[in-house]
Amino acid sequence: MIVINPMYSLAGLFVGILVGLTGVGGGSLMTPLLVLLFGFHPAVAVGTDLLYASMTKTVGSFVHGWQGAVDWRIFRLLAYGSMPAALVMLTLLSHWGRPPDTATHVIAVALGIMLMLTGTALLFRHRIVSWSRAHLKERSERQTMILTVVLGVVIGAAVSLTSVGAGAIGATVLLILYPRVPLNKIVGTDIAHAVPLTLVSGIGHWLIGTVDMSLLGSLLIGSIPGIIIGSMLASRVRENHLRPVLAIVLIVVGLNLVI
Repeated sequence: MIVINPMYSLAGLFVGILVGLTGVGGGSLMTPLLVLLFGFHPAVAVGTDLLYASMTKTVGSFVHGWQGAVDWRIFRLLAYGSMPAALVMLTLLSHWGRPPDTATHVIAVALGIMLMLTGTALLFRHRIVSWSRAHLKERSERQTMILTVVLGVVIGAAVSLTSVGAGAIGATVLLILYPRVPLNKIVGTDIAHAVPLTLVSGIGHWLIGTVDMSLLGSLLIGSIPGIIIGSMLASRVRENHLRPVLAIVLIVVGLNLVI
């Protein structure tokens, strides 16, 4: 029987709005919230968050797609790398079954590291992109395609293990690889790519037994209207106002999980 908890729904609403606005905040905020604030097992938090993210970002991707803010060519290149990588990581996780304490520690530390990387990427996104444009040589179209697939591999493995990585890290690298693509289109593409990736990863975690269906239902009640609101406001709200605060929170939370 699924039991709805209003506090979880409120957390889903908050995170859903942030995801719609910036493309960031799904795994990077929801998973540590579930672990640190609500006390869920790290593996259950990751598994439930992945299914939650797939359903939430499906709605967000429809809104961004309707606004013409998805580059489907970049989407396909990312998926060529991320989907096989996610399946390989899920196969490795399945050998653990319901994660023991040693596996839990690995997941918690990996989650903390990914949160710190995500926060750093958010905090210094403009500097990273500016430096890369000034110092990195021009790439051929073929090189850019290969690097996009490699990025997909990294994201696929990271998301399957920690539910974090598709947002800030993926979007920052995409800005470096595709400097002429508008930011809103990078965000839209990033959200759209996360849908099949988190769905496959979430189903894998459900089969392993690390998904809480009551928690999932509670989160979705808040997150679906939240991401619709955030996606509609994405072109009106300045991301610069949100990014530094979100970045610092992620770095602090990541440090707490690692230490």
